[in-house]
Amino acid sequence: VRAQGDTYQVVADVSQFEPPDIVVTTSNCHVAIQAEKVAEDGTVCDTFTHKCQLPEDTDPLSVSCTLTETGTLVITVRRR
Repeated sequence: VRAQGDTYQVVADVSQFEPPDIVVTTSNCHVAIQAEKVAEDGTVCDTFTHKCQLPEDTDPLSVSCTLTETGTLVITVRRR
């Protein structure tokens, strides 16, 4: 978690996954990133999981995500 002015950012490289394969959830000042790549035969061939705790001075309703063209997921949360 990096402080950037009046926001915090969490950055993750998920370039090996397609956007529909990526799920971001938040709960109780925690952010969880989960991604799963499924092969054509239905088996899971790659997974990614990352969890982190956000600082207590975050606004939980301000969480937003952006996926760059290079596959970097940027989660931004405003500070109170």
